[in-house]
Amino acid sequence: MLNDKFKNYLHLHFLVFIAGFTAVLGKLITIEAVSLVWFRMVIATVFMFAYIKIAKVDITIDRKTLLKFSVAGVIIALHWITFFASIDVANISIALAMFSTGAFFASFIEPIVYKRKIIWYEILFGVIVIIGIAIILQTEMKHITGILLGISSAFFSSLFAVLNGKFLEKDSATKISFYEFIAGVVFISLFILIFGDGFSLEYFQLSIEDFLYLLILATICTAYAFIASVYVMKQISPYTVVLTYNLEPIYGVILALVIFPETETMSSSFYYGALIILTTVILNGIIKNTKAFKNKKTQNEKNV
Repeated sequence: MLNDKFKNYLHLHFLVFIAGFTAVLGKLITIEAVSLVWFRMVIATVFMFAYIKIAKVDITIDRKTLLKFSVAGVIIALHWITFFASIDVANISIALAMFSTGAFFASFIEPIVYKRKIIWYEILFGVIVIIGIAIILQTEMKHITGILLGISSAFFSSLFAVLNGKFLEKDSATKISFYEFIAGVVFISLFILIFGDGFSLEYFQLSIEDFLYLLILATICTAYAFIASVYVMKQISPYTVVLTYNLEPIYGVILALVIFPETETMSSSFYYGALIILTTVILNGIIKNTKAFKNKKTQNEKNV
């Protein structure tokens, strides 16, 4: 019989696996990135609203907070659009490798949002990440558009994560996510109406495969993953959660190689560069979380 601690670790790795599988679904779904994210956010919002009603979650909010959540909703929409667009024009491996550069952007965004000094080792790690990207570019210049979109996705993801960390100090993750998703849907809808072809009957005529993949993406990989990750964070230390989520690109790239070997097999330079980026991200997580643990321990000792 599995004990509760081991079950929670398995649950955490399942969530990270789901995160990596998101990229595979992005490649399997044939509609373009903007529409893909619109359908994903609409379906996820519906399921999240159902959860709010069943769980009786309080979602009352003032206008100022709604505006903040709306900005974050637009940012997460842009993150997903650029991420899936990177997969469309390049491949999963490129999108996930570039997504790993998010820690580099976070090292500059966090000091601004939390009003703290920039830490020297974060700058060092940032330089190493840039070296990793340079190594990838040596042989993958044909994927330059996908690389730029992937880096943009990483920036939006880091900005969203830092802002959400600030929001979680006052509000629940479910409430925050619900309003962010609504804002994302409104933003993309306006974009489609102004710059796209609008919402004709043909827009909603999806193939059975696309609909099923979108349903999995919106329910399991989005609504469930958002809610379940909050539960896991209450059971497992943030240190372990952060380090484990750094495995997302690894899971994703391995899945991509197994499912799409023709398009996902990359040059040796790509794997060297990706390894440098991933190692840097994991080291950054270890150092940052070790310091946070020591500071918390010191604070607890002072309070005794």
